[in-house]
Amino acid sequence: MPELSRPRSDGREGTPDDAAVNALRSAVMRLSRRLKHQRVDESLSPTEMSVLGTLARCGSATPGELARKEHVQPPSMTRIVAMLEAKGLVRLEPHPDDRRQKVVTQTEQAEAMLEESRRKRNAWLAELASGLDEDEWAKVRAAAPVLEKLAQL
Repeated sequence: MPELSRPRSDGREGTPDDAAVNALRSAVMRLSRRLKHQRVDESLSPTEMSVLGTLARCGSATPGELARKEHVQPPSMTRIVAMLEAKGLVRLEPHPDDRRQKVVTQTEQAEAMLEESRRKRNAWLAELASGLDEDEWAKVRAAAPVLEKLAQL
């Protein structure tokens, strides 16, 4: 992978930064795809799993808030929430301040499934990382908070 330097935002092509950004994008996407295959419940779509993960990280939310966080249209989120509710993974509760809205909360079944999924993915990733030498693993550990920051921007 090319050495990463601060990316340019001026649209110029062919800079070392472009190559580094491209390499980072490609590696993150490939690793993400491989991690997505390490699922506990094959009946859930990646989008449904993502919504459950957002609820686990952020707590209960309205369908509109979930749609914004997941970057989907509100009608799509309404369908996703309905499917998750039918599977017993979320429940809809009255909004404490606005009777017109509902609040989506994950169930204990969803929490247990997410925990099992995390265990499975972490074990797979740990096995993969065992192929790194100590210097490479130290770089991955150091990069993790930075990648998390990028994910939140």
